[in-house]
Amino acid sequence: MLEWLESSQFSAWIRTDLWGWPLALTFHALGTALIVGFILIIALRLFGLFKMIPYTLLDRLFPVVWGALGLQFVSGFMLWMAKPTQYVGDIAFVVKFLLVIVGIVLTLYLYRTIKREAASRDAKGTASSQAVRLGSAALLLWCVVLIAGRLTAHLGAI
Repeated sequence: MLEWLESSQFSAWIRTDLWGWPLALTFHALGTALIVGFILIIALRLFGLFKMIPYTLLDRLFPVVWGALGLQFVSGFMLWMAKPTQYVGDIAFVVKFLLVIVGIVLTLYLYRTIKREAASRDAKGTASSQAVRLGSAALLLWCVVLIAGRLTAHLGAI
């Protein structure tokens, strides 16, 4: 089945068209930048920086994260379709994919924690230790996903 996918017209377009691979890769990089960047802003606020951003407004940053995840899935699928047989056996890709799943779950927990605790945290002026731990873990995990993605690009050619 993977050979059939790889021989499809869509897969050939991604691999051979002047704009196929660069377009998918550009959108994938943009999605990565948005996810890591917004999780960084959220985590730094939870660490006590950016005090001008109330905790009650942090949940408004998550729609950008969810939109960027959607962009990641579409562009990632396009990139995967170019070489599905190679990516299925690529350890860096498999690790990245599993980490993305964990990252989504962790980010969802972070979102729910921030939404639930925002009003009380604004009154106290500090984030809960659970929110700080979740923010730290989410930031670390998305940075590892970024590194695994780069390793996929470089180790896949070996």
